Amino acid sequence: MAALAVVRDMREHWAPASAEELEQFETDALSGFVLARASAGLADGTIRGDVGHLDQIRTWFGRPL
Repeated sequence: MAALAVVRDMREHWAPASAEELEQFETDALSGFVLARASAGLADGTIRGDVGHLDQIRTWFGRPL
């Protein structure tokens, strides 16, 4: 026989991020991406191309990623 248990959501309920917070997060994430690619030994041109592609996607969406 299966027993039932009461559960509750453990996640905190946060207010949506502001535009400034989203911009700061995106900058931090992109910086981490560039540093990780550089530490992996990729050439500057490759990293520049990857960042360019991400920028094109961001422009296409018209908002932060």
